[in-house]
Amino acid sequence: MLENYQMVIWWDDDDNCYIADIPELEGCMAHGDTPKQAEEEMKIAAKMWLETARKYGEEIPRPR
Repeated sequence: MLENYQMVIWWDDDDNCYIADIPELEGCMAHGDTPKQAEEEMKIAAKMWLETARKYGEEIPRPR
């Protein structure tokens, strides 16, 4: 299911790392030293975000 969401990755000068975000999953972000590492961390964070939303009966946004 994660493959249906758009992931955005950018360099952040303030934090000196790459930031990954899935806009539909509010507040779900991750970071890494490389774009690939940020992507892998985001996959873990998004999986946890979705599992938690399901556990508490929260609405899961549809991918754009």
